[in-house]
Amino acid sequence: MIFRIIFFIFALLSVQIVMAQKTRKVDTVFVYEKVIVYDTVYLEKAVKSRFNDVQISLPTVKDQPVENRIFKAKKTTTTKKTFLQSFQYGIEGGVGFKNTTWAREMNNDKQQFGENLGIWVSKRVSQNLYLMLSANIYRWNSTFDLDANKEETYLDGFYFTQDSQPLLFQRFNNKHFEYTAQLKVLYEWQKFKPFVGFAVNKNNYKMQFLVPENMVLNKLDDFKSKNLNLGFSFGLQYQVLPKILITADYQQFSLNNLSLKNSSFDFDIFKTNNTFAERKLNLGISYSISK
Repeated sequence: MIFRIIFFIFALLSVQIVMAQKTRKVDTVFVYEKVIVYDTVYLEKAVKSRFNDVQISLPTVKDQPVENRIFKAKKTTTTKKTFLQSFQYGIEGGVGFKNTTWAREMNNDKQQFGENLGIWVSKRVSQNLYLMLSANIYRWNSTFDLDANKEETYLDGFYFTQDSQPLLFQRFNNKHFEYTAQLKVLYEWQKFKPFVGFAVNKNNYKMQFLVPENMVLNKLDDFKSKNLNLGFSFGLQYQVLPKILITADYQQFSLNNLSLKNSSFDFDIFKTNNTFAERKLNLGISYSISK
């Protein structure tokens, strides 16, 4: 009995195995691959390299009129800048004392005090040498006052013109304006600039007279000096700051025949053959406007 059961089970299993072999299906196998992607970052930098036997031509401007306009305009601007920069210019002001030999008896040899303002322009002609042209106006205060209406003076009385017209002295003092032009040669040594120069000046003296009008002596009129005087100067400049200089100078002029005239009358009150000397000492400060 037991053998029958075992045989039956064994036969059943055999049949199942045979049937399974006939109906076996093909299994699908999926294979997964892991893919890893690496990112590469490229950095750009200048690399010094040398190319042998390689010639690179510079770009050229094809349009000739455009090229001419560009380069000509640039060249003109540069030339103009260089020309202006070759000059220095500025202003100056100062005070001084003046002594004139013709007025010694009248003012007891007192020194005239005055102020001045001026402009200047200079140009470097060599490494340490400069040429400077300056123009100044001086205002000199009076050291004496002659007024015939108040007191007796050296010049009181009647004077007569060439055609015998009478003139009566009224007043005179040495307060006046002076106009000066100088051409200087300066030598630069560190912060110092010694100089010498040639100078021309004109003093504007005035003397007042009573003059005839309609045959009556009742009109006040002025007689003025008009002559130019030649002289020389020398001095020293010291540079305190890049644009500020202090100047000390001496000037001397020769005055030939101190002459006071009026265009309406043929008369010269101080027509002499004397030559007078005029000397000045000045101290000033100068400011350079140019860059």
